[in-house]
Amino acid sequence: MRSFPYVSFAASGATVAAALALAPVLALAAAAPAAADGPDSNFSFQDDRITESSGLAASRAHPGIYWTHNDQDQPRVFAVDSRTGKTVATVTMKGVGTPRDMEAISVGPDGKVYVGDIGDNKNGTWKHVWIYSFPEPARLRDATVRATQYTVKYDDGPRDAEALMVHPKTGRVYIASKNEDGGGLYEAPAKLNSSGTNVFRRIAKDLPWVTDGAFSPDGKRVVFRSYFSARGYAWTAQGRLGADDRVKGPMQVQSEGVSYTADGKALMFGSEGQGAEVRRVDLKDAGRGAGPAPGGGEASSKGGGSASADGGGSEGDESVDLTTAVVVGAGALAALLLVKRLFRRRA
Repeated sequence: MRSFPYVSFAASGATVAAALALAPVLALAAAAPAAADGPDSNFSFQDDRITESSGLAASRAHPGIYWTHNDQDQPRVFAVDSRTGKTVATVTMKGVGTPRDMEAISVGPDGKVYVGDIGDNKNGTWKHVWIYSFPEPARLRDATVRATQYTVKYDDGPRDAEALMVHPKTGRVYIASKNEDGGGLYEAPAKLNSSGTNVFRRIAKDLPWVTDGAFSPDGKRVVFRSYFSARGYAWTAQGRLGADDRVKGPMQVQSEGVSYTADGKALMFGSEGQGAEVRRVDLKDAGRGAGPAPGGGEASSKGGGSASADGGGSEGDESVDLTTAVVVGAGALAALLLVKRLFRRRA
């Protein structure tokens, strides 16, 4: 195996070419600053078991703790302390089937952690996918818990998805599908049923290529990220997408996770790979799409939608402009998709 930061490639012609195409992005990622002290700061996963962090969610019960999971793994999730990057609890779910492709995680207002086993390695051919849920533990320690399993279908047929969001006020579950031609947003029934099939209804289309999504803690915004951009939408009182704008996020090797901090002051952006970094962007620096900055100030629109080399967005930081992101992204995106599909088809 040839090893590169965050990504490993088999030594074949196709994968070596993919690695070369990724080189500019890897160079940008290597320039990341050291993590700051305190909760909800930049941090890197210290747990060698976390190799493909595919979802990210701020804990409601434990300040500074983030839930994550690998995408093809055992039925388990990790609680990670953003102060240190260390795993402080591993929760193994029992009473559920063998996960196929866990891609998303969210914490609901009912105090439960929801895990979306919603990825589709066959490009939209699974007859159904699953959501698992379990109560967020009051004490963080390794544990095995009985989880509830929900069967999910879409009203317009199977599809690949990597984003699951639970609205922080209504508790309703939403899934955003992933498609290069534009994905859709799907709404669950008002209450999930563990004994039957839950049909998710499409309520929006033409979303960007979504790899994760998150509601703001007040439920008034939702942000979707893709490999090289992010976009935020107002969430209307009718439970629909409203006006949208760009969100400024960091350039990462494989952009797979996003979460608002529990206090709603910033966004946290995660990436796959062993030792991958989670990067904080304050709302005031994230652009209008992320929502108003705390204290009533408007989020800046400067650089909205462009990728930042440092992810901090603070005054004086340099950002990768949109042209650079497009040039770098064109080759790298194709390489990322090639590598991911090669590995998944072997699974």
